[in-house]
Formats: sequence, structure tokens, C-alpha cells
Amino acid sequence: MSEKKTGVLGGFKAFLMRGNVIDLAVAVVIGAAFTNIVNSVVKGVINPVVGAFGTTDLDHYAACLKGPCARSASGVVTRGVYIQWGAVLSASLTFLITAAVVYFLMLLPMKRWQERQAAKAPAEAKPAELTEIELLAQIRDALVEQRRGPGTDSSVPAQR
Repeated sequence: MSEKKTGVLGGFKAFLMRGNVIDLAVAVVIGAAFTNIVNSVVKGVINPVVGAFGTTDLDHYAACLKGPCARSASGVVTRGVYIQWGAVLSASLTFLITAAVVYFLMLLPMKRWQERQAAKAPAEAKPAELTEIELLAQIRDALVEQRRGPGTDSSVPAQR
């Protein structure tokens, strides 16, 4: 075995030092900060707009599944079974806003930038496609070379 074995800590260090792991850690930190911004927008802007039709706290929207339903003054369910559809609506709005911001402010501009960079880059030199006659000529030359065998002079044409 010619490879030097590394210990568990050495393998863990190599894993952490990979660029993609560090990029992932940065993305998680930025994502957490971004989540706070989106939650603030939902609670500060979206919920009051929805609240114009009811209450500003979407978490209070609920339907009584099994009655009689009752809540205490603090909002704790004392009797019955509630379906908290307001909390689901709030989470769905947060998700949609997050997805829209990520797509329109991050992914779409990045895609356009990549397309512009690809258009600026010189086209790779692709070999021109061979015509049928050129391809047949190459096949003929390969067959002639094969008939001659190794060690023969290629300048002398093959005899028939």
C-alpha cells in the first residue's frame, strides 16, 4: 500500500478545507441572515396587508375542527381541536417571497451574466466536419498502411 494513511482528524481537516464545504458554510450563514430579512418583510408588510381584511397576526387564523372550541385570553387552546391554517399561510408566503427574491435578484442576474461571459469568450476551435470524400480517403489510407505492415517505407505505394 503506497498511499499514506491519514488519521480521522487528518481526513476531517481535508474535508473541511475543500472549497465547496467552505462555500456551503458561507451560504448557510448568508441564508440565515436572509431568512431574518424575509421574515421581517412578511411580518411588517405582508401580514398588515392581509390584516386589513382581519387580524394582522396570521397565526390567529384557525378553523375549529372538533367543537366546541375555546381559547384563553393568551391564545392557548382550552377546548376543541383547531386547524391553524393562518400559520400555514404565513409560512407559504414567506417561502414564496424567499423563492421570488432568490430567483429574481440572484439566479436570473447570475444566469444573464454567465450568458454574456459565454458570448464574449472566443468560440472553441472545433474541427471542421469531414466530408464524405475526405472520410473515405482517410479510411483508404488506413487500409493501405495496414496492408504494408510495420517497417515498410510509406513513400512507396503498395503493390497490388
